[in-house]
Amino acid sequence: MVEEENKEACRKAVEEDDEPKGLYYCFWGPIYWFKMLAEEMHWSFIFGVVSIYGINQGLGGALARIGTEYYMKDVQKVQPSEAQVYAGITSIPWIIKPIWGLLTDVLPIMGYRRRPYFILSGLLGVLSILLISLHSKLHLVFALLALTARNTAVAVADVTVDACVAENSISHPTRAADLQSLCALSYSIGGLLGFSISGVFIHLIGPKGVFGLLTLPTGLVSLVGFLLSERQESNCDYSEVNQKFLDAAKAMWTTLKCPDVWRPCLYMYLSLAVSLNINEGLFYWYTESKEGPSFSQETVGYIFSMGTIGALLGAILYQNVLKDKNLQDMLFWTQLLFGLAGMLDLMLVQRMNLKFGIPDYLFVVIGEAVSQMISRLKWMPLLVLSSKLCPSGIEGTFFALLMSIDNIGDLSSSWGGGLLLHVLNVTWTKFDNLWLAILIRNILRVSPLCLLFLVPKGNPNSFMAEIETREPDNIELVSLINGVDGR
Repeated sequence: MVEEENKEACRKAVEEDDEPKGLYYCFWGPIYWFKMLAEEMHWSFIFGVVSIYGINQGLGGALARIGTEYYMKDVQKVQPSEAQVYAGITSIPWIIKPIWGLLTDVLPIMGYRRRPYFILSGLLGVLSILLISLHSKLHLVFALLALTARNTAVAVADVTVDACVAENSISHPTRAADLQSLCALSYSIGGLLGFSISGVFIHLIGPKGVFGLLTLPTGLVSLVGFLLSERQESNCDYSEVNQKFLDAAKAMWTTLKCPDVWRPCLYMYLSLAVSLNINEGLFYWYTESKEGPSFSQETVGYIFSMGTIGALLGAILYQNVLKDKNLQDMLFWTQLLFGLAGMLDLMLVQRMNLKFGIPDYLFVVIGEAVSQMISRLKWMPLLVLSSKLCPSGIEGTFFALLMSIDNIGDLSSSWGGGLLLHVLNVTWTKFDNLWLAILIRNILRVSPLCLLFLVPKGNPNSFMAEIETREPDNIELVSLINGVDGR
């Protein structure tokens, strides 16, 4: 009887957002939170959120990232500059993310707008991963096509579950914050677990074996499609699909021409594009250079997991301390600190940490955590600003368009970093000019400080763009916001 009373008290505390303490709350609180969400929005939806955000993108994404790094280096044996460029190519499906979102919104399959896309994306992902895992001597071109197909599957599943989250946030507005917390928590825990075990699996079964393991979280996406509770539409007018696409395109173009919109978009793109990505060069130096630390696969995985913790701390710091700060001030200090944090890589390559008696592993862990925390602090106010730029009626797809602009910036950064590594002749065995590549990257990281006039002043939460556009007719667009990985 006493136990039942404690359970009931805990349930009420969860629903009323109180802050109870005690062992009963620690154990029963999360359970009743999940149960509450499942009862209000159907268990299949909650299962889908946890499966896709937590298992497929979090756990699977971490395994795929480390697996791809070692697959390109040890199996395909490409140079660091080439690996950097190839990473940009395989990320192209994320750039055209609004197209996937529009497809799920305006092109139902057999009367369903969500379930078929989950099923098809899961099948595409499994087939592409099996091709990499089972083929003994897969040509580089086909390997890139398979990796791109996998990213397409992940991107389609991502925008589809985003749409489901948006629909439930609209139908259950009091649970919108709970859903965002569920998404973020699932992704963070999954990513932390994935990076922690990725190095161990790379050591035990190799990168191709890791891709074989990825069939499990990828196949789970198809299972979500079979289990998801969704109402079937009886009257699907496919003749209006073209008009809906045209209406959405016109509305987005009208919005982009507004100075309050294109100026911040230009800043977001340039701030990402000029911050050249040379991570592949550093990765090769970590693992191959005779003068480097020669990290094992397990160590590399643990390092990335510490970066995940740093990013999580950055999100918590912004949410609780910095979210109401002036936007230009936030961007100034985070961009400056981002450039200074890059100097830790320069100190490592120059082996200055050993002169101060700091072991390589500890120094890299600190650097990765600090860099990821600052990067998250720099990105979150821009994410808030992006949500304020969206016009009424096409909020979701336009937000996905803004995120695609960010992805184009990442692509430019990746290709620019690959070109820099190539020009400086940073190869599998030559790292003499890696320090110069790091120095150039760090200088370019602070260059966006001269572009801060493009973003509005004041609190990003209170910013409202003056956009003259009408709400498009006959468009069913729901939120495609990916508030977890930023894509």
